[in-house]
Amino acid sequence: MNPHPNETSTAVSQSTGLKLPVYLDNHATTPTDPRVLEEMLPYFVGKFGNAASKGHSFGWEAEEAVRVARERVAKLIGAAPDEIVFTSGATESDNLAIKGVAELCRHKGDHIITVVTEHRAVLDSCKRLEKNGYRITYLPVQKDGLIDLNQLQSAITAKTILITVMAANNETGVLQPIAEIGKLCRERGILFHTDAVQAIGKIPFDVAKLNVDLASISAHKVYGPKGVGALYVRRQDPSVAIAPQIDGGGHEHGMRSGTLNVPGIVGLGKACEIAGEELPHESCRVAGLRNRLKDRILALGDIYVNGSLDHRLPGNLNVSFGRVDGQSLIMGLTDVAVSSGSACSSARTDASHVLVALGVEDELAQSSIRFGIGRFNTLEEIDFVADRVTETVHQIRDLSLT
Repeated sequence: MNPHPNETSTAVSQSTGLKLPVYLDNHATTPTDPRVLEEMLPYFVGKFGNAASKGHSFGWEAEEAVRVARERVAKLIGAAPDEIVFTSGATESDNLAIKGVAELCRHKGDHIITVVTEHRAVLDSCKRLEKNGYRITYLPVQKDGLIDLNQLQSAITAKTILITVMAANNETGVLQPIAEIGKLCRERGILFHTDAVQAIGKIPFDVAKLNVDLASISAHKVYGPKGVGALYVRRQDPSVAIAPQIDGGGHEHGMRSGTLNVPGIVGLGKACEIAGEELPHESCRVAGLRNRLKDRILALGDIYVNGSLDHRLPGNLNVSFGRVDGQSLIMGLTDVAVSSGSACSSARTDASHVLVALGVEDELAQSSIRFGIGRFNTLEEIDFVADRVTETVHQIRDLSLT
């Protein structure tokens, strides 16, 4: 008789020094890099000034810290510093981009195109606009999770003012053809927004080369703090204007009022600097760990990878387990932190809207697990997780036969 999973975990932990539970949910959030925290700490106590205070050294110090952070964020994505608008996170950035364009460009048109697999911050923003009279086209995806560019082109009308397509899906890690979409938008004079939260810092992302007009960024997905993000807004060739959604004080070029979260912004800037420096090595290493885990899990048989493997984030593995109940699997993996879908929709019990859009059968969609491998994961952890998944799947399948 096999020991209880927790007993097995304790034994393994004691014998190997492995710290449990193993965290493999880096698409939900990442741990703050110690180098990021170190840079943030002085701005909580000694350097606590308001960046908008222009009359004394405390304010000047805070303002300078924000300036440096703005340059660091901009450098990572090939933007100019004055094109970075700091926000409370990607959800606000998505809302500001979509609603801000819709409001300011209403005289030009009322049609927006997005994709059914978008993050809820995008989909719900579009649904809100629908209630206000805007027309939204929700493009389907193919079985690999990619959109059909011909369908996108056919959906464009004379009234289309915005196309919003996420760069990398938060559940499947599928990478959309952002460069091709950007080229199409530029040719047709349509603004292009992308929720780039999962892509930035993990794959090369240059707003100029991709013809992106607006891009949402979140600190806590790149080993920075929670509660801070940014929106890239192009200011030249062409210059993009959006209507603010929060009024009062005219901060951030008048696009987002409110006292700046200086420690958080400092953390976002440092996280972007580290990501830019380490991206080539890190993406290669993480992809290697992902492939190792994938090969071990696929060896179980009756396992299905959701979404394209050729167009995918290096650290993402989303798989469905045939003949296995998803909740039973997660409950059996008490020593592994994984997710059954988007953390932003964790309260929902129905199948992932992303997997449903890919045509995954409901039973398999319910048995899907998202493994998110990140900067601090080790080879030892990956092998441990592969062993635990193998053991747990065998146990569940054996029980179903009795």
